[in-house]
Parts: sequence; C-alpha cells; structure tokens
Amino acid sequence: MSRIDELPDTLDGKLHLNRAPAGPAPAAAPDFIDQILASNPFPPKPRERCSADGVGPALPPAREGLRGHTVDEVYKMINRTPLFMTTLDETDGEGGENVELEAIKALMHEGTTAEIAGNFREQGNEQAKAKRWKDAKSFYDQALTALKNPKRNFEAEEGETDLDAVEIDEEAEARKERQLEEACYVNRALCNLELGNYRSCTLDCAAALRINPQNVKALFRSSSACLAIDKLPEAQDACLHGLAIDPRNAALKTIRDKIQKRKAHLADMEAKRRERTERIAAEERTLEDAIKMRGIPTKTTSRPPETQDAVMKLEGPLDARSTLSIPTIFLYPAHLQSDFIRAFEENQTIIDHLSYILPLPWDQAKEYNSANIDCYMETITGGLIKAGKKVPLLKILCSGKTELVDRMLRIYILPKDKVAPWIEEWKAKRGRNVT
Repeated sequence: MSRIDELPDTLDGKLHLNRAPAGPAPAAAPDFIDQILASNPFPPKPRERCSADGVGPALPPAREGLRGHTVDEVYKMINRTPLFMTTLDETDGEGGENVELEAIKALMHEGTTAEIAGNFREQGNEQAKAKRWKDAKSFYDQALTALKNPKRNFEAEEGETDLDAVEIDEEAEARKERQLEEACYVNRALCNLELGNYRSCTLDCAAALRINPQNVKALFRSSSACLAIDKLPEAQDACLHGLAIDPRNAALKTIRDKIQKRKAHLADMEAKRRERTERIAAEERTLEDAIKMRGIPTKTTSRPPETQDAVMKLEGPLDARSTLSIPTIFLYPAHLQSDFIRAFEENQTIIDHLSYILPLPWDQAKEYNSANIDCYMETITGGLIKAGKKVPLLKILCSGKTELVDRMLRIYILPKDKVAPWIEEWKAKRGRNVT
C-alpha cells in the first residue's frame, strides 16, 4: 500500500515562496512579424489632431502612420519598397536614396562571376518573357559586362577575421562562364531582333557562334536578321548551316521558305525594274529621233523648270512618226499673268488653245480677244519672232528661227496697242532685233 509523505513545515521558508523575485523576468525574444510592424514603414505625417482622436481603440504602430496620408501617397510609399515595386523608384521620397533598393542592388554583385552573371541573365529572361525587350537587353548587357570584367579581389581587409574558405573548381567555373556568355549573347540577339537592331543581332549571333558553332538558335536569329534587311545570301547561309545541324528544326524550315519567297519576289521586282528602265531608254531614243526627224532646234539649260508629269512626248512612245506634243506656257507680259498648257500638239495652232482660254478672268478691260492680240516667240539669237495665230506649231518650230528650251515652249501674247512699248523694252534689255 502506497504511503503519502507530508511536506515539512519548513519547506516554505526554504523555497522562499512568499518573497518577490529579486529582478525582472527575462523578456521573450520578439517575434519577427512584431519587429516589422514596430519598424513603422509609413512614417506619420504631421497634422493637427481632429476631434475624433483618442476615440476608440488605438491603431497598430504600422497602421498609425497611414492616418495622415492620401491613397496616392501610400501607393508611392509602397512602390518604393522593392518587394512591391511596379516601377523603378530609386529615391526615398525626400530626395535621398532608396536604401532597401540599393541593398538589393549590392546583393546582385555578390558571389562568383558566374553567379553574378547568372543573376543578371535570370532577370533578363524574366523581362524577355514579358516582352520588355529593352529592359531584357539591359540585363543581358550587365551579365556580359560581369563576365568580361570579373571582380577578382577576394583578399580580406586588414583587421578582418578569417572566414571559411570556399574551394572553387576553376575549370568548372570557366566552363559555366562560357555557357552563360553564349546564352547571354543568344538572348541579347533575340532582344535586338525584336527591337529592329538587325546589325547588332548578327554581331551577337556571331559572338555566340564563336563560342559554340553548333548553336542553332544563333543561326536562326542571324538568318532572321539578315532576311529582314534583304541580305539573302547571308540569311540562306546561316539557315542552311542550322539545318545541317538540326534537319528537323521547324523554325529553320519556315525561315528557309521565307528566304525563297523573298528571293523570288526580289527577282521579279528586279526584272520589272530592268524592263521599265529599258522601256524608258527606248522611249527617250524614239523621242530624240522624232525631234531630229522634224528638224526642231533644242536647247538644255542647267536649271530646267519643274513641270511634274507634263513633258514633251509622242502619242506612240515608240513611234517617232506619231503626234508630238509639247508643254507650253502662254505669257501675258503686259499684265504679268500666264497660262500653262500641258500638251500643245504639233498640228494645233495658237488660236486653237486661245479659243477655250479667252476671255481671261483677270482682263477687266476686255483687251484680250483673238482679233486684238499678237503672239511672239524668242529666237535662237535672243530676239523675237511674230508667231501666226493660225499657223500649225510644227511649221513655226521648223522655221529654224526659234528653239525649244528645256523641251518647253514659251509664247508671249499682248494686246496690239501694247506691243510696241514691250518690244522696245525687250530690245533695251536684250540688245536684239525683232523680225
């Protein structure tokens, strides 16, 4: 049978149960979440206390700072926290630097060369997946810079304690760096291709192929860039090299078909261009023959007037005996006015065109009518010749006294009572006779 022993009466004195503790109890380790909340990421904004202050339970320290800020201000403060950033903000909102962001940037440069470059490459890949090509290219640039300019100074500074040394397999590390360099060149080539930087794309592909001549992606992207700028021989060469490595590659087969179609299209365009050039040359030769056959004197100046598509031409461009038409200007020197006739045919007369031009809208005095005007043309020697209003144009041109200047005809038209003073003025300026 069990026995219960009574505690001695002196136990209370020995244990000092009724005595207060000598010092405060040790504090419990603060919880991590409590530390974050206590840090108060949103500093309170100075403001006047309102009548509602002190009413109701107090807000947690982390929420207390929000009371004095608008929604937009809170959004900007959150965006300065690296974890919640949607746009890059390198300030603290008060003109200083974003300490948290700078700390993360510093971490990006910690580790071996391969680790640093790999970190930049991963960030570039994330941007590329989102089709943010400029940002992705920037990260690949940084990765390649890290690989080309590695940070080798790992010596401990004076006064530092010894750290555990990590043994690095240099051959494996070098191999990893080359793989990263190849991948970054290929990925940056994609960014340049999407951005339309075709030459940069081909240079990146060439750099990747120097590391690994079997890189099919580099060959495909190089071929695509060359195709975009119509360097078809280079595009085809890169494509065929890729298919020799991977004959079943669907992307390379697609680009091969595009190259063939583009070659056919350019060949067709070249044939049409050559045909057009030959036709224009043949038409020009025919026109020259027509002018010589008719005996029309011509002259070309260094600054021919702009007439757009109004040019001297034959009705049948390849038939020298077909009707010749000449662009003509009717000049009214007494009133400083003019009319332009796009095609004055060789068998037409001046009166044929005046019949639909007269009366002139600006001729308030009604001086210009077929019975009250005379027409003149400049001679080869710089004088003037009277042109019959009812004489066919070809007959006037074949007289040998006048000439076509820049393949255009100029006819001066004046009221009869203004002819004499105008001729005297012409003589004074040119010093020539009038026939």
